[in-house]
Amino acid sequence: MDIVGLLQTEKNEFTRSERALTEIVLADVDSVLKMSIVDLAAQADVSPPTVTRFCRRLGCDSYADFKVRLAQSRFVGQRYFAPTAGPSSVREIAQGVVNAIQSTIYETFDHLDFDAIERAAESIVKASFVLSYGSGGSSSMVAAETEVRLFRLGIKIASSMDHQVQLMRAASSPTGTVIIAFSLSGNNLPLAKALAVAGEYGLTRIVLTRSGSPLAEYADVLLPIDRSENNDILQPTSSRYAFLATVDILAQTVATRLGPPAIASMRRIKHQLVVNRDGEDTQPLGD
Repeated sequence: MDIVGLLQTEKNEFTRSERALTEIVLADVDSVLKMSIVDLAAQADVSPPTVTRFCRRLGCDSYADFKVRLAQSRFVGQRYFAPTAGPSSVREIAQGVVNAIQSTIYETFDHLDFDAIERAAESIVKASFVLSYGSGGSSSMVAAETEVRLFRLGIKIASSMDHQVQLMRAASSPTGTVIIAFSLSGNNLPLAKALAVAGEYGLTRIVLTRSGSPLAEYADVLLPIDRSENNDILQPTSSRYAFLATVDILAQTVATRLGPPAIASMRRIKHQLVVNRDGEDTQPLGD
């Protein structure tokens, strides 16, 4: 149970005494964890039985149980209790975001495993079908982007964000299918299960995730993405740019290895875009 989250969302429904207790807890969790029930009652100007009733309203058996659950909430997501002060002006925010993206891209290049990318590209070129797996925020976006990058090269590919569909497709795909899986955390256990099933049927698994993570264990070809998050909790994660850059590198490698067939497929797409959308040849291959 997330006691802190519950207090934040339910405080307006509490009695005056309960709100007083809530304000003390949210103001300084660490201090409350050191308080006895008598100490907390005195600081909130309520009686110890009121504290006990407050704890039970939150679903705790006792004050001791409340402190255990409060400590668990304190341990999880510590950066969100005392967030680092970040930029406030639009210019400062923009500079911070762009700098984070730039450093992510350069760091990604410095740590690329070129041999692994070559092996991954060769597997995709030889594949009869490609599945792109990701779920939850950035990973699902990258999985969909991978489908866009590869279908225009004439690759037969489909992306999936649903864990059950991922499992079923892994079990039903024919020999020669390659799976590309994405996870920023590497802790997506349902995706790991789908990859385990794919391994049972001899499918090649290309995995972009953190080195040493649970998901990395199921990779036939691992493209490691190891990057620490920024301490500014309000800044969107720049890690997704590491994935996008790696996907672009992989896609161009695949296109280069395919050669004329990829170019022919792209030319057909461009022909239709010029005729039906642009009227000229300088626009992107997409929108």
